[in-house]
Amino acid sequence: MSRNLRLTEEQYRKLAKPQPQAQPKANKYKAQRVGDADSKKEDRRLGELRLLAHAGEIGDLRHHVSYSLHVNGIHVCDYEADFVYREKGVEVVEDAKGYRTPVYKLKKRLMRAVLGIEIRES
Repeated sequence: MSRNLRLTEEQYRKLAKPQPQAQPKANKYKAQRVGDADSKKEDRRLGELRLLAHAGEIGDLRHHVSYSLHVNGIHVCDYEADFVYREKGVEVVEDAKGYRTPVYKLKKRLMRAVLGIEIRES
């Protein structure tokens, strides 16, 4: 059974008209993305850390570093640190926190228990 699907010029123009873009979903915690950072607080801290790196106080500054957390050979979750850098020869994992969610608290405990890494909060 064949159907004759023809559009009128008006129907075609209506379909061809660019549709308005959907607005990005607002962040649940009111954080506003700024440049490479996920929030204004993270952007401010990134600026501070870049100054410290330039002054030679810290080294090997990295932004948004991911850690995979496994327990008994089972992948539980991933944790993405805001900043990782070396300070006086010691690796520091830092998170710019505005609000400590229950999920973040759990991942922080897992980082300490599984990898032996204590997360510094700023």
